[in-house]
Amino acid sequence: MDTLWVGVAFVIFIAILAYFGVPKAIVSALDSRGEKVAQELAEARRLRVEAEKLLAEYEAKRKAAETEAASIVAAANEEAKRLAAEAEAKLNDFVARRTKSAEEKIALAESQAEAEVRAAAAEAATKAAELIIRSQVGGSTGDALFAAGLGEVKAKLN
Repeated sequence: MDTLWVGVAFVIFIAILAYFGVPKAIVSALDSRGEKVAQELAEARRLRVEAEKLLAEYEAKRKAAETEAASIVAAANEEAKRLAAEAEAKLNDFVARRTKSAEEKIALAESQAEAEVRAAAAEAATKAAELIIRSQVGGSTGDALFAAGLGEVKAKLN
């Protein structure tokens, strides 16, 4: 019989809970909790989509930056090659001008040396001729021959 009274007490307890709206409160609490979870899931999905979009944007920016960096490096390499070629051309031009200048100076020095040697040879020849003519021919005839020979030697050497 005790079981009967436990059963009756249980039914009365459930009736009191139903009278005060406890099941509705439990159901509404569960519903509000379910809605809250659903809202959090929706927010999480929205944030995930936004994060994926940002990731795609940054990946595109990274690829664009890599492409730009590669083009900058290529342009710098081309500029360096151009500058090297330009410097080499200037150096070759400088060397050619210096070589030509040195050759011209050498040629000028050779011609000056040649002229000095000719002048020295003419002077020596003149002195020798003067000595020979004075010793062999005397007087005014020797002076006239000497002057004629001197004029002839100077004309041929110059």
